[in-house]
Amino acid sequence: MVTITDIAQALGITPSTVSRALSGSTRVKEETRRAVQKKAQEMGYERNVVAANLRKGRSNIVGIIVPRIHREFFSNVIGGAESALNDAGYHVLICQSLETRDAEIKALKTLRNYSVAGVLLSHAIESTDGSHIPEILGRSIPLVQFDRVFPDLPGAKIVGANYDGAFKATSHLIQQGYKRIGTLAGYMSSQAYVERLSGYRMALESANLPYDKSIVFSDTIVRETGYQACIKALEAGCDALYCAGDFCALGAIDLLKEKGIRIPEDFGIVGTANESFTALMFPSMSSLGQHPFEMGQAAAKAFLEGRTDTQVIPMELHIRQSSNKNNTWQK
Repeated sequence: MVTITDIAQALGITPSTVSRALSGSTRVKEETRRAVQKKAQEMGYERNVVAANLRKGRSNIVGIIVPRIHREFFSNVIGGAESALNDAGYHVLICQSLETRDAEIKALKTLRNYSVAGVLLSHAIESTDGSHIPEILGRSIPLVQFDRVFPDLPGAKIVGANYDGAFKATSHLIQQGYKRIGTLAGYMSSQAYVERLSGYRMALESANLPYDKSIVFSDTIVRETGYQACIKALEAGCDALYCAGDFCALGAIDLLKEKGIRIPEDFGIVGTANESFTALMFPSMSSLGQHPFEMGQAAAKAFLEGRTDTQVIPMELHIRQSSNKNNTWQK
């Protein structure tokens, strides 16, 4: 790479003069500034923005940490955040925790060492508390949490309407005539899944149906665990499942198809996240949409505006074949 020293040698001036000229300093004569800029262009010089920001102790980079980037929900959150941040002159640096606390800590330290202007974070499942986050970031780096949040940490929080969404999804299954509705409840270390479980429970109680802990399958969010949990749900006499994620719901549908159980005639399924595959598979899967692009934009705007409040993003129920036993509505 061409450096400031290379340009200085080519022009017979000092590197400090080249640096001042490229930064637009008024301490450099106009003639010299034009000569430096021309030579820099001829030699293909590109300014090292990261190094310059580190020297100044600040940057125009915002870090985003997600559990898994290949999940459509999180990739759309990143897309929404990046669009808002780019418009404001910021760039993003994306890290994955892969659901481990150690990787999350490593990502936080990396972003701190890059002197990022702020961090947008959805915590890993292994992070059962957020004590490590302020310890690493300190007070100088603003934190915005989204989707999975620790309520006791300072800073803005952008969350989905998890309780309302789960209540709506479970109520839909009840309205379709299902009687013994279990749930693939996700990880109870995450506030988002706790809220979904609460919404599920309240929907049952509001319909005078019993809440049975034996058909609450926690720590179930991926396809493989969804498959295994559905075996237990069938053994327990369930005829429907509200699932806290789409991938565990997909695993449940895999098992039901394998067993020759008709969906939705004999068994109903509703997932959460409205991943794109839910509308394309057969039977198509009912799911709660979380509006991830809008969540990402809201997280970015909270950082840009210096907000510290909590914003709730509505969840929308998309009713498809997997739960539409009465053919009442389909989307």
